[in-house]
Amino acid sequence: MEIRDFARRVLESDNLAEKLQPIESPITDASPGVATRVELPARPPHLKFAGRKQAPLMPAPAAFRDPAKRAVAHHIMANHELQALEVMAFTLIAFPDTPAEFRRGMVQVMADEQRHTRMHVERLEEIGRSFGDFPVNGYFWLKAQEFQTPLDYLAGLPLTFEAGNLDHTLEFEQAFETAGDKKSAGIMRAIHRDEILHVAFGLKWLRAMKPDDQTDWDAYTRHLHWPLRPEKAQGKTFHRQPRLDAGMTDDFIDRVQHYSPDVGENRGI
Repeated sequence: MEIRDFARRVLESDNLAEKLQPIESPITDASPGVATRVELPARPPHLKFAGRKQAPLMPAPAAFRDPAKRAVAHHIMANHELQALEVMAFTLIAFPDTPAEFRRGMVQVMADEQRHTRMHVERLEEIGRSFGDFPVNGYFWLKAQEFQTPLDYLAGLPLTFEAGNLDHTLEFEQAFETAGDKKSAGIMRAIHRDEILHVAFGLKWLRAMKPDDQTDWDAYTRHLHWPLRPEKAQGKTFHRQPRLDAGMTDDFIDRVQHYSPDVGENRGI
């Protein structure tokens, strides 16, 4: 199956099962096509993006003892994973001239996002709710509309949203564990391991695509679009080891952890 056709199916199908259907082998990339920007992904009616502040907020960890609150958490995270999948499909179609190795790597990451979505949806159903029972937001997707280059994507999604998830996944694993929900905790543990690989993928390609005279940090910050900024790339508790495992340097990690914008700093980040 052509990579572009796979990306189009993710973006154009309004059937969740089709969106989550893995790419068929053999995988080919003979026709990346022309650069095309998709304004909104097709979704079934119950999963279309809701208006501002209509979707529920993530429950506090202490509330996870209530199965209803755990259901809301899985619902929000399922939508996050689905949006990540859609943003990756958007990137493949918007930037067809990226290297073939990058595009094939993206397909592998997308397979993880499909699996993560299914894991949350299945757990949600085991708790007694369905995906679409609550309104969902389109925050990740809306930020992707500001990506003008592949480096913007790398800075925004793998090195900010997924890097932040290196902390969030551990926070949610602990919250589920404390609530006695070992299965949900196991889901977060598995996703955490994948996120390390996803951040490593983003860092690898940031280094490959940036100018040689730019540091990792300069390339990263120059391609963030406000309100995305380095403090968005961390959770409440900062974990250093997963970032080292993803290949970040000590200097890069320190800059994220202790980020403080300079006076008069460009609001592009």
